Parts: sequence; C-alpha cells; structure tokens
Amino acid sequence: MGSYAFLSDCHTAALVGPAGAVEWLCSPRFDGPSVFARVLDRRLGGAWELAVEGADPPVRRYLGDSLVLESRWYGPEGEAVVRDLLAVHPDSPGSTPSASGGKAGETGAEPDGPAHPPGFSAAGVLVREVRCVSGRVRLTSRVEARPDYGRHAARWTTEGDLLRCALGRDGESDTDALWLTGTTPHTPGPGGVLRAEAELGEGEGTTFVLGYRGEPRPGLDPAEGERLAEETTVAWQSWADRASYDGPAADLVRRGGVVLRGLLADETGGLLAAPTTSLPEWIGGTRNWDYRYVWHRDAALVVLVLLRLGHEEEAERYLRFALNGCVDRSERMEPMLKLDGTTRIEESELDHLEGYARSRPVRVGNEAYEQHQMDSYGHILDAAYAFQQVTGRLTDRDLAELWRLTDILAGIWREPDHGLWEARGEPRHWTYSRLYSWLALDRGVRLAELCGETGVPVDRWRAERDAVRADLLEHGWDEEVGAFVQAYGERGMDAALLHLALQGFIEGDDPRMIATIDRIAEELGDGDHLVHRYDHKVTEDGFEEPEGAFLMCSFDMVSALVLAGRTEEARRRFDALCAQAGPFGLYSEQMAGDGTFLGNYPQAFTHLALIEAAMNLEAAEHRDALHSWAERRGRDRAERAEGG
Repeated sequence: MGSYAFLSDCHTAALVGPAGAVEWLCSPRFDGPSVFARVLDRRLGGAWELAVEGADPPVRRYLGDSLVLESRWYGPEGEAVVRDLLAVHPDSPGSTPSASGGKAGETGAEPDGPAHPPGFSAAGVLVREVRCVSGRVRLTSRVEARPDYGRHAARWTTEGDLLRCALGRDGESDTDALWLTGTTPHTPGPGGVLRAEAELGEGEGTTFVLGYRGEPRPGLDPAEGERLAEETTVAWQSWADRASYDGPAADLVRRGGVVLRGLLADETGGLLAAPTTSLPEWIGGTRNWDYRYVWHRDAALVVLVLLRLGHEEEAERYLRFALNGCVDRSERMEPMLKLDGTTRIEESELDHLEGYARSRPVRVGNEAYEQHQMDSYGHILDAAYAFQQVTGRLTDRDLAELWRLTDILAGIWREPDHGLWEARGEPRHWTYSRLYSWLALDRGVRLAELCGETGVPVDRWRAERDAVRADLLEHGWDEEVGAFVQAYGERGMDAALLHLALQGFIEGDDPRMIATIDRIAEELGDGDHLVHRYDHKVTEDGFEEPEGAFLMCSFDMVSALVLAGRTEEARRRFDALCAQAGPFGLYSEQMAGDGTFLGNYPQAFTHLALIEAAMNLEAAEHRDALHSWAERRGRDRAERAEGG
C-alpha cells in the first residue's frame, strides 16, 4: 500500500501504483463514486495504465514538495519521463483571497473564508505528460474506466478529437461526465476500454488529459501538458515554502503538511481523514471503513499544526467549516461531517468488489455518524481556543456557537458514549471521553476569559470542569492496575490516554502518567516503537480478527515521552517510525509488525501526530507541548496590541 503515490487538487484524489497505473480516482469529488478502483478489485475496479514497452517498473519521486509524480522509465532503446498530476492553477500575485472574519465583539463579521484555498485553484483534470529524453520509446495507454464503484463499464462517445463518458448509471446522463483528450488519440475498444500507442524519439512528447469537472477542452496543444505540470509543481512548492519549520524530520513534516493540504476540500475547507475507503486494518479482515469524511476528532490538531506551519488561512477555513457544521444542529454534536457540511452518511456494502487483498466487505458511507462521541466537543473548543490565542479572529457568531457547545457538554458529560474508537457496541464511560469533556469545559472557561465575555455561565462551567476532573481521577485511575484505564470499571489499556499529558490534564512526569506510559508500552507495544490503540480482545470491539498497530498512537507515545522527560527514548522511537515511512514519505492509518501498511491511505491523523511529535522533540529541552506554542503566540499578540 505504501508504494502508491497520492495526487490531489483539493477536489478529488488519485492513487498511482508502482507499475504506473492510476488505480483510484473518484468523481466529481473525494467522496464521489469511483471511476478507477483497481486498488479495491483487480478485475472489476478499473484503472488507467500507462507504460513504456519492454521497460521495468519506473523509478518514481515527487517533484520537490509538490504532489506532481515523476516516473522515469528505462526501455530497451530509450528513456522516458512521465509526470502525473491533478492540475492546479497558481493564483496570480495579489489574487489570493484573505480569510474573512473579525475580532471577537465585532458585529456583522462574515464567518465564511475564501472561495477556494489560498495559493491555487483546481483545473479539474488529471494530466499524464510524457517526454522521451533519450533514444526511442514505445508508449502504451489503456483506459478502463469503471464508473460507480465498478458497477458498469464506461460508454464513450466521440465528439471530434474528444472522447466523452457520462457517469450516470444508465450510461446516458450527462451529469458529472468525464472527457478525455490528448495529443495522441485513444481508440475505443470492446468493453469501453480505450487504447493509445505512441512512438517517441528523443525530445518528443505527448500528453493525455482526463477531465472530471468543468468544460471539455478539445484540441489540446502539445505544450499544454508541460505547462500544466510546471504550473502545478510551482503552485505546490510555493505553498510548501510558506512553512516555517526546520526541526527534527523536517522533510517528513513538510511532506505531511502537503498531504494535509491535499486533503483539505476546496469547496468548504474540511479535512478528510483519508481519500480512500475500505483499505483493510488487517489483511483478509472485515475492519474496512470509508474515511472520506471530516471527523471532529482531528480539529484541534489540524488547527494547531496549520497555524504552527504558517498557514493561517487554511486553519481558519477549516475551523469555520467545523463550526458551521455545528450551527443549528440537534442538542448532540454529530462526530463527523460530509464534505458539504451535512451529517447523514448512510453506510452500505459493495458485495460485487473483492476488496484490497480480498479483504471484504467494501463499504461506502459510515454509520458512525449516528454515534455520540463526547470527545468531539473538546476537540472543537480546543481548536477554537488555540485559533483565538494566535489570531484573535473569532467572530460573535463563532463565540455564540462555542458557548452553546460548552453549555451542552456541561449538562451531558456524565453520560456514557461510543468513544473515540467508535466501538459498535453499547455506550461506556470511556476515560478518554471524560478527558475531552474536561478539556471542552476548560477551553470554554479560558476562551470566555480571553474574550472578556461576561454573559455566559462561566462559574457553572468551572464547577463542572472541576467535577469532571475529580470524576476522572477517581474512576479512570485503577489502583490495582496501577495506571489509567480505558473505561470506568474495566482494566484494559488505551493508548489514547497518552493525551492526558498532551492536553495538560496532568503533568507529563506525574508518577501516574509515567506508570500509564509504561503500562501502555508493555501491554500495547509491538516491537520497540509501534503501539496498538488497544487490545481488541479486552476491549471487545465487536471483531474477532486483530488489527495493526495504530500509527497515531505510536507517534503520540513519542510526544508523551518528551513531556515525561525521557527524550532519548522518544527520539529512538521517533527515528524508527520515520524510517518506516513509505517511499513517498506517506503513512497509512496502521502498520503490521513487519512494516506492512494497513488501513486507509494516506491518513491525516498519522501525519498530524508525526508533526506534533517532531515539534515536541524540537522543544524537548523545555518539555513543551505544541499547545504551549499557541499560548506564547497569544501572549505575544496581546503585548503587541497593548503596545500600540
């Protein structure tokens, strides 16, 4: 799985396999039905193959910090370079829209951010640009589109030098049509498969363009592919160059930032957990989920990391999307959102697909949207508090919604919930949920103090915050186990409890925290650096098969060790985890003990936790969590304001 290259234009994503085939692409956006899904079924999924005849699999790399893939093919008589990309246009100088909003207390401040993410805009095309750099090469292209998750073959029609394919189930609807053009034409064949061949001499090239949105562009100029590739490379590199970080694993931090940017949906600013569905958490198992949605559990770290890397506009767009997803909802916050901000995410199984490595079922949608996950409140409030510290740009509308969420949480935190890990059983009193209930109330109180708000029940929130803390310390700590445990009255361990220190609930070197760290390492460790999120047999999460080690938790262990003052151990674990990055610097959700990637890919949570661990290591001599950076920025901003 780690051998797949990830392409994005912030509307949709593609995965390109090691042999040069596009094996995953959805239209018209990330969570739309697939056009190519060979990654989920080698026979029915469909793919776009591109290869140099007689050549071995290519040598591949990203161009700089971009999401433009360069593949170098060495054929028997020559060498060719292919650049694959989902094209974006860089904004012209001065045209990047600034995120709107105003200081707390201003009336009429517009809550919405820019119309598209700053820096560039999507062209709506997948480009495959080929150039022969020496000798002669013979190129073959084979496009087998299988719309609607492989449910039917594509029906292409010819319009001049353009091929067009409707994606409706009847094959006739013009809704969300694909179009294909190129300097070398494709010829339709049996089963809707398109083929093209080209023989290129040194210095000669050809370009293929598959459009999934916008108006078709017949009559492709031979130089168009090269221009799009160069524009896209420059746009991504310019965005990445805004990052202000040169600490540990700077290359992986920069790559992680680009991955996060690639998962930020253009239309709304929401961040996908991953661009894929049903990549298995255990080969041959049934832990296969659709992650093409926005989970509130990512919120705080997304905002903090984007702010820390110097991307304020993206942090603001994301926060506004999350807050808008809470406005005028029910009295219980849904844990996740679709890319359009709605919450109903029906789940179904695609029985006709065999799944990645025959891991069934393949699922689309995710019924976890129906769960109540108490930690969601804490993530949103923590994100908003950090954003206000650094920028001071929360609006009256933002604050009104945040006060509402805090007050709701103050009244329900004693209830059981489904927890962070979305166990599909009866609700429990999860210790992690109590931690984030405390965090929600703490951030609500601090935010009110920071904004000078007097019209909210801060005294009540303080009292409830203290009550949550006392409750967690009494029931979340098990004297016999000698550690904090996963759920009240149970003895299982949970790596999510490393956040007790990361969120400042207790000091990182508190004896209870040290004991919990050691117990997690002992019971959930896999080798000398991997950490499972829990023991599935003890937790009884409804599945018989095991799962891989959870990479987010493995990086969280690094951060917790830094705060515990065990920096040498933290660095050893961090270096080992970094050494197991995929060849493109990407990570999935989980990993087997032998280094095999498991789960959806690339996974936002993993890259966020890596960046947090790197930044905590950078400040290790201060035992400084990433949150402390936001606090310092807030103090600096306040001092500048006072100084005039």
